[in-house]
Amino acid sequence: LICEQRPVVTEKQRKIIALIKEKIDLDPKNELDAKLLRFQRSIYRPTLRTLNKDFREYGLSLNKLTKSQLKEECKEMSRVMLSFGLVSQYHAVLVLFLTGQDHKELVPLCLGLSEAGTARWKEFQEFIANLILKTIHPYNAQCIYGLAKMLESGIFSREAVRSGLANMLAIKIHPEVEERILKSTRTPHEKVNALQYLMGALFRVLGQPLGIGQGNNPTCQSARGISMWSQHAPAKLIHMVQTAATHNDLTFRFEAQEIKSSEVGLGLVQNLDHNLDAVSVTLVPMLDKIYNEMMLRASGRGEDPHKWVNPALYGQWIQIGFASAYDYLSNAIVDFDGFIRVFYAMAHPSYNGGHRLIYPNPVGIFITSAKGDMLGFHAVSLLRVDLDLKGIYRAYFLNPNNEGRQDWGQGIKPSVFGNGEVYGESSLPLYEFAARIYAFHYNNLEAAGKMKNVPAKEVKQIEKLAKESWGRAYTWIERKKSW
Repeated sequence: LICEQRPVVTEKQRKIIALIKEKIDLDPKNELDAKLLRFQRSIYRPTLRTLNKDFREYGLSLNKLTKSQLKEECKEMSRVMLSFGLVSQYHAVLVLFLTGQDHKELVPLCLGLSEAGTARWKEFQEFIANLILKTIHPYNAQCIYGLAKMLESGIFSREAVRSGLANMLAIKIHPEVEERILKSTRTPHEKVNALQYLMGALFRVLGQPLGIGQGNNPTCQSARGISMWSQHAPAKLIHMVQTAATHNDLTFRFEAQEIKSSEVGLGLVQNLDHNLDAVSVTLVPMLDKIYNEMMLRASGRGEDPHKWVNPALYGQWIQIGFASAYDYLSNAIVDFDGFIRVFYAMAHPSYNGGHRLIYPNPVGIFITSAKGDMLGFHAVSLLRVDLDLKGIYRAYFLNPNNEGRQDWGQGIKPSVFGNGEVYGESSLPLYEFAARIYAFHYNNLEAAGKMKNVPAKEVKQIEKLAKESWGRAYTWIERKKSW
């Protein structure tokens, strides 16, 4: 399940695989053991030619291979990588060999690229070859998967992205940022420098925007932002990383005033958990402080501060309209019926004219225990609403705390696999997701006329789930709001 989410940080599944290798003798004739062996081989022996060789010996052996043998090696190596999203040190050696020994025409095969990805490699071959030689290393191999996904997505076609990545190669990283980056790695620092790690993390984040997590940090807002920018403003994200890495500082605008992370108070994080990618450890300490300062400045207005903070933090992709089930003045849940009707008028294709979501919608949810008890608040991004294979409308969302084994009570268990999810998505039937939300953004010019389309029976089903779980912690008021 962890591999199915294709997280940017792969230490967790690597530790599980290493533990199994150390403690259990697997029998390839046993079906379950054979499955586990495939995971093991993806890291320790991805191809037949890597058997009984360390990555250095493997590198020397590549010189003896014919062109057709190299082709077969590339196919086998990429197939293993694409199966689990895990990259071995051998893969890095092979990619570097092909790029440096003028076998560049085999790189697309080694990365497992489609026709479209191969065409982009051919178009920007010299530029990307330079990135490979300056970034990829056996101790930084995981970024190869992100690079492959970048080529598939077409992100290199953007001139601003290429310029940003070229600029990154020449920066000098601030000592405090360098310390955070090196602290987040598990490999010998004399082998790979902080800039290589940061560039590799950029490959992963830009290639896998739904694989970004918050680690053990209360920074779901920051993780959600990095994911959104990597999808819809990659050049902006690269420039933000460059500024933060160089100056250990960031500046945002909030209501015509500048907020500089070095000049404001503490954020939610006091001790950063460094089990993050290098992009996140570079940005999150600053984003967290800026977000917290925005929340302070927007508080005391009688409404949820996220109404103003989300568009300021994330950018122009966020809709102006804002719906919140929680009323700050009365400390109660007010007009939940209307709240759900607005949500369905915004998100549900049956009631919004068949419209699809264009950009991720920052949604606030109540986190509940396996008994349905209220635990706290959490930030996710609603990515899309689609029919699953059973014909049920599901909410597909980014959960920065993407553990994949969560139980929210009342039988509400987000899935990460088997219900039409793409890598990195969690999903729930839409009505179950709606029963845990408390805030979202919407187009207030469009939703109002469609609220009446939503059946009362569906709203009541959601309200019952809400009232019998997190809703027990609040007073409920029926007063109508003017949405």
